[in-house]
Amino acid sequence: MTQRIRARRSPIHGRGVFALADLAKGDCVVRYRGELISHAQADERYGDDGESGHTFLFTLNEQYVVDGNRRGNVARWINHSCMPNCQAVIEISAGGDPRRDRILIEAVRDIAAGEEITYDYGIVLAVPHTAAMKRLWPCHCGAARCTGTLLKRRRRTEGGHARVECKM
Repeated sequence: MTQRIRARRSPIHGRGVFALADLAKGDCVVRYRGELISHAQADERYGDDGESGHTFLFTLNEQYVVDGNRRGNVARWINHSCMPNCQAVIEISAGGDPRRDRILIEAVRDIAAGEEITYDYGIVLAVPHTAAMKRLWPCHCGAARCTGTLLKRRRRTEGGHARVECKM
């Protein structure tokens, strides 16, 4: 399979992931991989107060988190943007086993070769989003409507995730 993305230095923040070829809207760009751990294990490893301002943890479902810092792939280097060209999609396993759910990064618009791959992290913390906390989670995307932070307000959601299929 031809390599379609690669990590390198990013003008947004640290390392980033860039398209090596044109990607079409709806393409599955990459699967977010890493060690599957429980929320309690994530809290034990990294704390649960949101004070670090940096993480490779990705919530998979109510039971599990994917730790991209351990056995992770290139997807862990994808940067946040307030105007992203991709979105994170949770694919629920056909058999209903939460251990088999997957995180896919899908293009929400056509992406040109050389363009940085981004998605909205949508980080929601259990602690209040104070000004000090927002400074710990700054956004450097440079978008015209940048919010200045990776943090999002908590929203009530109803129902589950839809099963999706991305073109790879």
